[in-house]
Amino acid sequence: MRTTVDIEDTLLQRLRDDAHRLGIPFRTMLHRVLLRGLEAAAEPEPVPYRTPSVRLGRVREGVNLVKALQLSGALEDDERARKLLDGR
Repeated sequence: MRTTVDIEDTLLQRLRDDAHRLGIPFRTMLHRVLLRGLEAAAEPEPVPYRTPSVRLGRVREGVNLVKALQLSGALEDDERARKLLDGR
């Protein structure tokens, strides 16, 4: 298939030089470069994200985790209310 493409002069010269150096036709060189670019642009397979687990020890005697969660929730509510008042 024939098509017309505008290529910058420096890029065109580089393609021609590389094709000449490799002893292949310009058309083959252009085909290889385009194919390599398309393959490189293909989306790589995602790597699963893993978070290492860490042992934090036991809960201290007398620490009420339910109360800590309530305190955390209250602090978060206060912060949201402050942001609403500030217009954020």
